[in-house]
Order: sequence, then C-alpha cells, then structure tokens
Amino acid sequence: METTARKKRKAFVEEHTCVACGCCVKVCPMKAIQIWKGTVAKVDQTTCVGCGKCARECPASVIEIREVTV
Repeated sequence: METTARKKRKAFVEEHTCVACGCCVKVCPMKAIQIWKGTVAKVDQTTCVGCGKCARECPASVIEIREVTV
C-alpha cells in the first residue's frame, strides 16, 4: 500500500529583510512567532498552523506562507 505525503501550510520569514517590528507576533493566534534577539522574527514550525494572519499583517511583506510536506 502506497502512502501519500500530506501537505500543510507554514509561515517562513525572510530573515535578512525582517525589521523585527513585532506586528506578526501580535496577530499570531498560536503564539508561534517571536522576535529573536530584537533583530528578526522566528517562526516555531511545530506550532504554526499556516493561517496567514502574520503574512497579511507584515508591513515589510517578508513573511510567506508555503506548503510543506509532512
């Protein structure tokens, strides 16, 4: 029997262009995003549900929602 890989959506931050404003942290319903060392947003991939709220809120447009294979 062949198993098919499931796909889930997750948020990814373009770390080199993130301005660490914290807007994404405020809107994440899962509390999956934190500002790391005051310089960049980091997403906890195990907690993120890929809802896209962070990407819509990001003023710098540096958060992308991608499908990942689980």
